[in-house]
Amino acid sequence: MAFLISALLIFLGYLLGSIPTGYLTAFYLEGIDIREHGSGSTGATNILRTVGKRAAIFVLMGDLGKAMLAVSAVKLWFLLPFADLLPLEWKSWLVVLAAIAAIFGHSKSIFLNFTGGKSVASSLGVLLVLNPIVALGTLGSFLVMLALSRIVSLSSITGVIAVNILMFGLNQPLPYCLFGVTAGVYVTFRHRTNIIRIFAGTEPRIGQKLQQEGS
Repeated sequence: MAFLISALLIFLGYLLGSIPTGYLTAFYLEGIDIREHGSGSTGATNILRTVGKRAAIFVLMGDLGKAMLAVSAVKLWFLLPFADLLPLEWKSWLVVLAAIAAIFGHSKSIFLNFTGGKSVASSLGVLLVLNPIVALGTLGSFLVMLALSRIVSLSSITGVIAVNILMFGLNQPLPYCLFGVTAGVYVTFRHRTNIIRIFAGTEPRIGQKLQQEGS
């Protein structure tokens, strides 16, 4: 029973992460499939360039929220009267597995034929629940790099580095540290084409409507 409940909580995390906030917003506001425009990403950066600022803010909030909900659902389980159906020592690991499922769902949504965004905002949403201090530190590093470079992808990679420094530096639980590493590797992998363009000097900056950028 414990393994079945765990699997269901992790799958719930994936389903919540899969909610296609960007796709639905673009379709509702503009009647378009956002995957056929700009970079093809359903994330807030592509929404910003393709649909507009207000839509991008809405998508950003939605992507943060769905990831926060995925992690909070596991934490909530352990507050229920029947929480003892799962061993308490599983809690941190289940939280992290649901978190990973959520960020994977964002980029490989079951509702969009396993396409999606680049899992930056959803990863931040997870961090806001795991450790708000780490989340704010990561966000701060992102914003500083964004102000200096105006390149979203470079700022995202800076955030990846920051989250791991903060997780290990603040002696967070092992599952949380492993989340930082796993999410960092995955987000970096999702930005592999952006990294190539950064080195080539062709990566677009905020305000430029070029084809190969997303979040």
